[in-house]
Amino acid sequence: MRLHEEGIGSFDLGFIDADKRNNPAYLEWALRFSHLGTVTLADTVVRDGAVIESRNADPDIRGTRALFEMLAAEPRLDATALQTVAVKGYDGFCLAVVVK
Repeated sequence: MRLHEEGIGSFDLGFIDADKRNNPAYLEWALRFSHLGTVTLADTVVRDGAVIESRNADPDIRGTRALFEMLAAEPRLDATALQTVAVKGYDGFCLAVVVK
């Protein structure tokens, strides 16, 4: 990872809004560059409710679901998700804070 090789320190804020199937990898990256108090936001995590459909095989849905599983299992983080409603239907974002 080039940032790590260049000696880049930690960030105060991370924003995850790329291909959803790789959300778990992006969260790992965000944690690598986090410190106590760092906030990480992940966008587009409700996906019209499809993320709660356990049999949904869409890679983006699975990646988002894996993100939630990682957030729940990560003792360094406190996290919540908020649903939003707009012209594109309903979706939402997740907010996680490094607490340990």
